[in-house]
Amino acid sequence: MIHKLFRNFAHHFVSRWVIFGKDLLLLAMALIAAYLLRFNFSMTDDQVHNMWLHLVMTSAVSIISFLIFKPYAGIIRHTSLEDIIRLAKSIAFNGVAILLLNISIPFWGNGWFPHMPYSIMIIYILSGLFLLLFTRMIIKILFSTFTSTGVLRRNVLIFGAGKAGLTTLQVINADKDSGMKAVGFLDHNPLLQGKAISGVPVYSPDAVNEAFIEKLKVKDIIFSVQNISPEEKRELIEALIAQASVVVKEIPPASSWINGELSLKQLNKVKIEDLLQRAPIKLSMDHVVKELRDKIILVTGAAGSIGSEISRQLCQVHPARLIFFDQAESPLYELQQELIKAYPGMAPKFEFIVGDVSNKETIERLFRIHRPQMVYHAAAYKHVPLMESNPFEAVRVNVFGTRIVADTATRYKVQKFVMISTDKAVNPTNVMGASKRTAEIYIQSLNLRMGNKTAFITTRFGNVLGSNGSVIPLFEKQIAAGGPVTVTHPDIIRYFMTIPEACQLVLEAGVMGMGGEIFLFDMGKPVKINDLALQMIRLSGLKPGKDIEIKYTGLRPGEKLFEELLNDGENNLPTHHPKITIAQVFHHSPAEVDAMFLDLQDSFNTYDRLEVVAQIKRIVPEFKSNNSDYQSLDRLN
Repeated sequence: MIHKLFRNFAHHFVSRWVIFGKDLLLLAMALIAAYLLRFNFSMTDDQVHNMWLHLVMTSAVSIISFLIFKPYAGIIRHTSLEDIIRLAKSIAFNGVAILLLNISIPFWGNGWFPHMPYSIMIIYILSGLFLLLFTRMIIKILFSTFTSTGVLRRNVLIFGAGKAGLTTLQVINADKDSGMKAVGFLDHNPLLQGKAISGVPVYSPDAVNEAFIEKLKVKDIIFSVQNISPEEKRELIEALIAQASVVVKEIPPASSWINGELSLKQLNKVKIEDLLQRAPIKLSMDHVVKELRDKIILVTGAAGSIGSEISRQLCQVHPARLIFFDQAESPLYELQQELIKAYPGMAPKFEFIVGDVSNKETIERLFRIHRPQMVYHAAAYKHVPLMESNPFEAVRVNVFGTRIVADTATRYKVQKFVMISTDKAVNPTNVMGASKRTAEIYIQSLNLRMGNKTAFITTRFGNVLGSNGSVIPLFEKQIAAGGPVTVTHPDIIRYFMTIPEACQLVLEAGVMGMGGEIFLFDMGKPVKINDLALQMIRLSGLKPGKDIEIKYTGLRPGEKLFEELLNDGENNLPTHHPKITIAQVFHHSPAEVDAMFLDLQDSFNTYDRLEVVAQIKRIVPEFKSNNSDYQSLDRLN
């Protein structure tokens, strides 16, 4: 019955003026109690008269102090340290004000207003503070006790006993529907270890192991440390999940709290992307904005992982018009809805066009109507195994499609053409990478052609976190299905960077490029895919080898153990940005490239896969197939 009554009131809050009146009444009771205690519950008529006069005076002072410090503004069942501080300030103001009035009575009382005994004043202040605090704590305890939903709550540890950690604890305790119960803090501060904060003990993170987690029956650890570098965060979380099978969640940065307050709905599981991120690359966009402002800009492959992020960032440089081009109708529609919602004022400047880069008529019409001044060419097929079995499509889109867009850009005197390439174009072992290297060769040759007015620029980088078809979404699905997680080889490594920083570097390279450069991006340290799988399993609160198996399937056709950013014999030169360098590569003459592409077209027209791949190998002699049907072609050379 009591539980039901309190749960019915759980979503109702009394008016602040009711609390104001309740507090005023309690202070009046405190003064009466002070008089009774002082005179041993036996007062004369004069003392009773004096009590009523003093009651009027203290009530007036209390009203003023309440209006100044607003101790009535908080929700009593959620009384916090800030509420108690406001209450203490109000009572302190009462005490000082009454003391000053009492001292000055001889100057304004004229004998009719009695002096308040100091003993009564002290009893009044102390008993008043006690009553106000006591009623708040009783109400808080009653609601905490009787509003419980009866749902079994998960024991959690809070990593970090600082301000953010305390806020997390308060939010968990206040939300009975959270399904969580904080059973401890983890903090490296030895002065806090062994103590308790708000009744919750503080442990050393070094104490975390399977036995410790089992003893406390902990399911989750909430990471509540703010203002920490990605490297420190990664090290701390990796240490936690290496010691015990727990799910690690984190609170968002304080800047993103809803109306300045943390909500448990904002808690998110730590993802592998968070651990792979390096210190973010910081770029000044001022010169990018200056270069691209009021330009007509075309993005091909605009609905893809890279193209869509380039599109988002270009919305911030105040272009005259933005043309988004892609053959994928549904993803392009989703991008359209996203950008119109995010940048409603720019919607009249947007053009969303469905089309294929390998269609000459479509590309010609696009350039003739819209006359772009800048082109970011991100359209390409990128899946290595699929392109290995579909070399015609790799050549049609990645090579001939790039040629069509680039040639059209030359005819319409586009100022700059930036092609998005890949580290798989370096010493390629697969058709996809070799097709991108072939496109690089063609793009570079255009800078050497007579009469060309367009600066053709290439950018190379590795895998990006969260891109379509990357290994991380695959592992997530496999873990959710109970495994096994499939890794092609225990020693395979890859470079990773975030999509936003990769696209920032693309825009930066496009601005600094003068034509003919192949820009390389600093990808940081390579990541072992096997370690990636282990970390993702642990982040899910599971044990590799026990809960989820890792299965090695062997290298896929065209796949190699590690990627490179420079071909054999290539060197790189620095630029003014420490994260961007320029590859020194061999430049083919336009005549040579034209001859190569005529032969490639002839091979393409034969509809013979081996002949097409063989011609690509002639154009890109460093292309040596790996674990592929095309290895026989390498033996013939």
